[in-house]
Parts: sequence; structure tokens; C-alpha cells
Amino acid sequence: MNDTAPEVDAQYRALLLARSPAERLLMAVGMFDTARALVIASLPHGLPIEEIRRRLAQRFYGDLPDHQLPAELRRR
Repeated sequence: MNDTAPEVDAQYRALLLARSPAERLLMAVGMFDTARALVIASLPHGLPIEEIRRRLAQRFYGDLPDHQLPAELRRR
């Protein structure tokens, strides 16, 4: 669904493209960091770091088969 008027969408795109590639990269990194922090905040407290990382991967990438996960995140 897209409820943004085409003129507004074009203006927003122009504003983004007016930024340097480095600025756009920093924006993306900041958004990812925020999303990661929100997911971590939603998890139960006291989980081992491996379980936090596994749940982060699941939340961001869905239910991946174990062979597609890094070795340290695979279920044992």
C-alpha cells in the first residue's frame, strides 16, 4: 500500500538523492541501529548473547534454514 501523493514521493526522493552517498549510508546505518535496538528491547531480559543474536536474525530475515545462518547462530 502506498498512500503518499506522487508529488510528495518525488520531492522526498529528490531530497534523498541530493545527499551524498556517505550521508545516505549513515542514514541507513542509523535506521538499522534503531531497528536493532527496538528488537532487542522487545526480547526477554537475561537471554544469552547467542540467543539474542539468533532471535535478531530470525526477526530481520525470517525463518532461515540452519545452513543459511552463520555457524555460531545455528541451533545445536
